[in-house]
Amino acid sequence: MHLFRKCPGRCCIYLPAMKEKTKIILKSGKDDAIKRYHPWVFSGAIKKITGQPTEGSPVEVFSNKDEYLGTGLYQDASIAVRIMEFAPQRPENFDNDFWYQKLNEAFQLRRIADLTENEHTNVYRLIHGEGDHLPGLIIDFYNGNLVIQAHAIGIHLHREKIAEGLQKLYGNNLKSIYYKSRETLPGKFSDTNEAEGFLFGNNPGDVVLEYGNKFEIDFIHGQKTGFFIDQRENRKLLTKYAKDKTLLNTFCYSGGFSVYALQAGAKKVESLDSSKKALELAEKNVKLNFSDTSNHSVIHADAIQFMRENREMYDIIILDPPAFAKHSNVRHNAVQGYKRLNAEAIRQISESGLLFTFSCSQVVNMNLFKSTVIAAAIQAGRKVKILHQMTQPADHPVNAFHPEGEYLKGLVLYID
Repeated sequence: MHLFRKCPGRCCIYLPAMKEKTKIILKSGKDDAIKRYHPWVFSGAIKKITGQPTEGSPVEVFSNKDEYLGTGLYQDASIAVRIMEFAPQRPENFDNDFWYQKLNEAFQLRRIADLTENEHTNVYRLIHGEGDHLPGLIIDFYNGNLVIQAHAIGIHLHREKIAEGLQKLYGNNLKSIYYKSRETLPGKFSDTNEAEGFLFGNNPGDVVLEYGNKFEIDFIHGQKTGFFIDQRENRKLLTKYAKDKTLLNTFCYSGGFSVYALQAGAKKVESLDSSKKALELAEKNVKLNFSDTSNHSVIHADAIQFMRENREMYDIIILDPPAFAKHSNVRHNAVQGYKRLNAEAIRQISESGLLFTFSCSQVVNMNLFKSTVIAAAIQAGRKVKILHQMTQPADHPVNAFHPEGEYLKGLVLYID
């Protein structure tokens, strides 16, 4: 038997009544963050659950005083609810219109940032999770190809609606939509065939432009979604300093910093990575951009080990390692790792040289990273000046109510 509710006003259409959502009631004092629009509800903050939520199901969040706070997607994990809409908004369901509206809002931000119709750059991040008020969702744009990555089960369950919204948003400019969540979903979901595959089209890769530089993207087999888009503006900054310089690009992956340095007129560039596949991709990207690649070479090695054994001095060294810490309980070990890595690099930089150094560890904030790098300079016996403090670009926005989203930190140091 179907229950119906009548539309308000003169509308004569009758719609099925919405199934009552599960109610999440928070402990006293645990609702402050949610009232400040932080999008995560931790399991330890929950006082009571009315109903039986399933993985990824919509739930409504209330304070201990029964105030409606927001609606989100449930997951049996430390982050129990990711809130998609806060009070006073109260979505009845997460239908196609909901997803399209959210996608379009994010698209308009990228348009303002001059990324959606840029003849020199056709790669950007469309959705940056909490930064775009869609926690758990990442979408990257590669010259008409979109790569979706789900970090939450609720996002996974809505992937088809998201894909439909993207088709509506991009229309004939869309080549393919690839869903890539095998490494980001919990085991019981990541082990299924549904965790990875095309949702639209069938284009396995493409060549993109970033400030006119060409990069081959393999979003099926490559790291993350295929390219580290977040370093775009920092790669551009390197071009101010690279002319006639010798440069070591460690953790080079696809050779982004190397290509920019060569484009700026660097005298010699060495791309270092512990992955042979990464070095093959770096070489391929250098050849895509330059007919003469004699001033570029690759090194297959561990970065710290190489710098300890190598005695060559460089004008510029790039340190862009993977995240050393993903959880606060290993932050101390990560800090020590950053200190050792930066000390080795600083020792091998010529007088009046530069260090471009980064951390993408969310639990290491800028102040901690800065003090760690300064400690490394003291250990190396070098004097340094900070020329630039860097972060992620505009297509990786930081939600003001979710400071954890500011994950990328970078410094340009002048080495005396």
